[in-house]
Amino acid sequence: MFRFLTKLDYLLRETLLGLRRGGWMNWAAVSTVTVLLFLFGISLQASWQLEGLLGQFGSQLEVSVYLNTGVEATTLEPIVEALPEVIAVKAITKEEAWAALVKEMGISDIAGATQQLNGNPLVDELKVKARTSEGVPTLAEQLRKLQGVEEVRYVDEAVKRIAQLNQGLNWISFTITSVLTLTAIAVITTTIRLIVMARRREIEIMQLVGATTAWIYLPFILQGITFGIAGAVVAWGLISAVQHFLGNLLAQQPDLIQFLTDGVQLSPIKLLLLPLVLLSFGGLVGLMGSLFAVRRFAVR
Repeated sequence: MFRFLTKLDYLLRETLLGLRRGGWMNWAAVSTVTVLLFLFGISLQASWQLEGLLGQFGSQLEVSVYLNTGVEATTLEPIVEALPEVIAVKAITKEEAWAALVKEMGISDIAGATQQLNGNPLVDELKVKARTSEGVPTLAEQLRKLQGVEEVRYVDEAVKRIAQLNQGLNWISFTITSVLTLTAIAVITTTIRLIVMARRREIEIMQLVGATTAWIYLPFILQGITFGIAGAVVAWGLISAVQHFLGNLLAQQPDLIQFLTDGVQLSPIKLLLLPLVLLSFGGLVGLMGSLFAVRRFAVR
């Protein structure tokens, strides 16, 4: 146990010594990783939120099913409820629809309006709620094939736009993340190399006294991992600040914005997963940068 603590103390002291000698290069490495992880975290969070918004639209999206003249909505209601993509069905008789329409038009005399048009011109209708937004087109096709159905309507333009936006965001995020990852690895590699070169004489002495290559360069690898973790912590702090600001801003908006806000709320699992992803990604970037740096000297 004492031997293990002695080795751990050595590694920590050597790591801190290397960080102190890094100077402003430390700041360059950490800031580069911070920018990388901040943009990566924002894009990942936005992707999750857009997926949640798609699910929110799917649960609220109603398919309007207009029946043929003479067909009652109550006869088709149990058949529609049995469809796998359906979570709720509401039957609207033509009398209810006509009364609502006349009221919206500001006409108080329903009987007079009905008499002028020689009867109620509307048909029975079913309001069908889909389980998911992706299943709406399939559900609509199934409803069109039912006997007694005249027309099926649903508004899917918003869902399509959000899906396209999510796909485009994923591609942009992948491109930016790839470029910034390479940049961060290059900066960390350069920083660690400068630190190694500054301590070359000490490393040569350690080699002469029999220290192994792994033991000599392990502190430099820990320095690279430290850069990545430090950048992840700062990036997570910035993302949390942005989340808090937007949350307070959206809380003061009308009901429509509140509906959208509910759709983009992240689940507790994803709220916990995001910082873990950032820490893992940051540590991996730091590890790769430091390995590239020490490999050049270790193979000599």
